[in-house]
Amino acid sequence: MLRLGRREFGAHEPVIMAIVNRTPDSFYDRGATFHDEPALARVDQAVAEGAAIVDIGGVKAGPGEEVTAEEEARRTVGFVAEVRRRHPDVVISVDTWRHEVGEAVCEAGADLLNDAWGGVDPKLAEVAARYGAGLVCTHAGGAEPRTRPHRVEYADVMADILRVTVGLAEQAVALGVPRESVLIDPGHDFGKNTRHSLEATRRLGEMTETGWPVLVSLSNKDFVGETLDRPVKERLIGTLATTAVSAWLGAQVYRVHEVAETRQVLEMVAAIAGHRAPATARRGLA
Repeated sequence: MLRLGRREFGAHEPVIMAIVNRTPDSFYDRGATFHDEPALARVDQAVAEGAAIVDIGGVKAGPGEEVTAEEEARRTVGFVAEVRRRHPDVVISVDTWRHEVGEAVCEAGADLLNDAWGGVDPKLAEVAARYGAGLVCTHAGGAEPRTRPHRVEYADVMADILRVTVGLAEQAVALGVPRESVLIDPGHDFGKNTRHSLEATRRLGEMTETGWPVLVSLSNKDFVGETLDRPVKERLIGTLATTAVSAWLGAQVYRVHEVAETRQVLEMVAAIAGHRAPATARRGLA
């Protein structure tokens, strides 16, 4: 059972996490939801299309202009409070590695802290524990926040992913984060080249076998672009193919830009796996 905020999700229940970037320089939407009105419209649309979680980020993952903790909080805290007011039942996640920001957004109503940089600030888990919030424990290969991988090597990339993510998850629980609210994430593209991310996908079953719920953040990433030689705006098909494979291998939470398309893929895979009945059944019955 995965428990986040007011929501509980069964073991075979796929969960969509919609990305809402409060940044002017996001690699995908180029600042489309930097301002409040379009960002709130994005939340409304994502929830209507089936997202159970919205993931709000105030700093883009890649290199760029410096964003202080104060500025990151300015971009996210008030917005979290407004989303909580408008959508009391949605799970609000905040993509941050800083404990100061984590504290402020939890005060404003966040349910989940999405630490994409692998515990670089160990106090973030302490914040999650103090507020009873969930925590995403990600493998980033030891990379510093907002840096790109350079000639990174692993003797066994999945062994390293398991060592780091399971270790972070166990540390979080020891600090008091509710066990049912901790997820692990292989960290596609983070501290990895394209071949590493492909192998992490291929071996995702090794993560799901640990018993920790697995979150994957695949949407329009560079490993999809390099695999298919496609620019950012032409990576949807590759993303959905990777989503289907991840679903078959047991991932539970999917951090995405395209909610409606992802939902169809997840429902189809769930039906093939026998976890979901077809929405309708007419063929061969008349």
